[in-house]
Amino acid sequence: MAVWIQAQQLQGDALHQMQSLYGQHFPIEVRHYLSQWLEGQLWDVIDLENPQEEFKAKRLLDSLIQELQNKAEHQVGEDGFLLKIKLGHYASQLKSTYDRCPLELVRCIKHILYTEQRLVREASNSSSPVGGMMDSMSQKYQQINQVFEELRLLTQDTENDLRKLQHNQEYFIIQYQESLRIQAQLTSLATLPPADRQLREPTLLSKRATVEAWLTREANTLQKYRLDLAEKHQKSLQLLRKQQTIILDDELIHWKRRQQLAGNGGPPEGGLDILQSWCEKLAETIWQNRQQIRRAEHLRQQLPIPGPIEELLNDLNSTITDIISALVTSTFIIEKQPPQVLKTQTKFVATVRLLVGGKLNVHMNPPQVKATIISEQQAKALLKNENTRNDSSGEILNNNCVMEYHQATGTLSANFRNMSLKRIKRSDRRGAESVTEEKFTILFESQFSVGGNELVFQVKTLSLPVVVIVHGSQDNNATATVLWDNAFAEPGRVPFIVPDKVLWPQLCEALNMKYKAEVQSNRGLSEENLVFLAQKAFSSSSINPDDYRGMTMTWSQFNRESLPGRNFTFWQWFDGVMELTKKHLKPHWNDGAILGFVNKQQAQDMLMSKPNGTFLLRFSDSEIGGITIAWRMVWNLMPYTAKDFSIRSLADRISDLNHLLFLYPDRPKDEVFSKYYTPPLSKAVDGYVKPQIKQVG
Repeated sequence: MAVWIQAQQLQGDALHQMQSLYGQHFPIEVRHYLSQWLEGQLWDVIDLENPQEEFKAKRLLDSLIQELQNKAEHQVGEDGFLLKIKLGHYASQLKSTYDRCPLELVRCIKHILYTEQRLVREASNSSSPVGGMMDSMSQKYQQINQVFEELRLLTQDTENDLRKLQHNQEYFIIQYQESLRIQAQLTSLATLPPADRQLREPTLLSKRATVEAWLTREANTLQKYRLDLAEKHQKSLQLLRKQQTIILDDELIHWKRRQQLAGNGGPPEGGLDILQSWCEKLAETIWQNRQQIRRAEHLRQQLPIPGPIEELLNDLNSTITDIISALVTSTFIIEKQPPQVLKTQTKFVATVRLLVGGKLNVHMNPPQVKATIISEQQAKALLKNENTRNDSSGEILNNNCVMEYHQATGTLSANFRNMSLKRIKRSDRRGAESVTEEKFTILFESQFSVGGNELVFQVKTLSLPVVVIVHGSQDNNATATVLWDNAFAEPGRVPFIVPDKVLWPQLCEALNMKYKAEVQSNRGLSEENLVFLAQKAFSSSSINPDDYRGMTMTWSQFNRESLPGRNFTFWQWFDGVMELTKKHLKPHWNDGAILGFVNKQQAQDMLMSKPNGTFLLRFSDSEIGGITIAWRMVWNLMPYTAKDFSIRSLADRISDLNHLLFLYPDRPKDEVFSKYYTPPLSKAVDGYVKPQIKQVG
């Protein structure tokens, strides 16, 4: 069912949240009349932080305006006339708003569609029966939202108690002033004649006794109110801290882990808008409680009553400052990581975001963010709070950026669009370590003031590890370092420690994730493929997957030591296969036409029982990034590489070789490959036929 149809069925707070997404920046009528078109566009493929994507965004803006104009033209009748004018007006409005910044339109629509999907999902989860129907994710979200509701009620309760305390204290001060007035009258009696004094003194003494008794009682009551309020604030802060721990130490850490795995080709991390909404709720509740505690402190100063309240309020103030400090410093995050294989003198981008920036009005005084590249050792010292004297390990051009607030999405972020690493300073390497094993990180730092400079925060965040290269030939070894780090890093590690050896199934998971992402295919590595890789990695002949489950592979075996009898490592061979498949063989891999991960002997055994002319495609054992045709009778052709396929495609080469008849096990080759053949050249106008290269075997 279309999201818009479901969104219109939302109720209560969810409906209110959905309606609040719209306004002048994007009218709800446009969403309604173009719902099908809006949900059918590929908004997610546009990288908002890449200025070069602007032309795609502009195309979508132009299409949106065209759709609106078409919709307006087809309106008929009296009501249609008004709608025609309205839709035409919206088309002009959107063009003037976004023509100079089409990426902002994409950002706005992505935010709207994502939030609607979340609201619809949450509504369907809450209306479905609790238990087996509700998955653990929605259950967790529900628990977080329940705690927020509890915090809202607690904060409302303490607000009411604070007002009551203030009212009672104001009345107490009035009565105290009354007691001072009575005392002044009693003092002035001394100047009167004895007869007048005796007449008036008893009444005043009685009044004074009554007022003082009331003041004593009321002072005790006020002290009790203050202590009760402080206890309620303690309870609120305990719950706030617990909620914040769940959001920052569980959910945000999980998001960062997903972001790290996305660097290896895992699914997009997603969920940042949900995290931001939670962090904003935390910020709002913390700030309300902080203001209440300060008002309680002001009341205490206004009317000091001896007792433990002063110490209690100091503790509360200290606790809430710690809580807000942890929130601000933890929610300064890298939304778009810099490239993890970073080539010097090459432009790169990154985006940092403050998840609570909008709520705390940080953008009223826009902070500047600075990016610096530092070494693993410097990162280690930084996390230990050792004085690093602003050391850096290189020079980044265009490394300062002001944070901007985006009204449509409510996000505060700094988009570094034109950074470039001018030079790098390397440290002394250990043992067999190469330059492509040395890890750096980009340090982003800034300073925020909150609440009109009441609180000032120094914030820092480190990027995922970065390997710096100076030449494209270093790329595959650098990628190996990054892959291993992303796959096996533990949360909260000392920078940038990773295990030296891992279980084979763990590595298989990482290789499969990377392969699917690089080749951009849903067809990953099968169990048979992984057995082949294990045989290669461990120089084994076993075909039983269980034999490899308990085996471990070291970093040296992965990408330091060459495979037996070869001049390349396991990873270099695997990376070559990925590159070749990605650039030249993707459709054939997706069709299942390439078995690929088969050794020479296996190929011969498989073809032995098949008719002459049966062939299969397997990756070369002896050459990086090569594929060979094995067929009955001849067995193996020389491997083809990317260079060969830049001259003539695999499908055309198979077409050229007339003795290749059936793709293993028994599919006629034309049935599999003909759709990829280059059409025959027609005769040119001048009567000449252009020369054409053909494969002969």
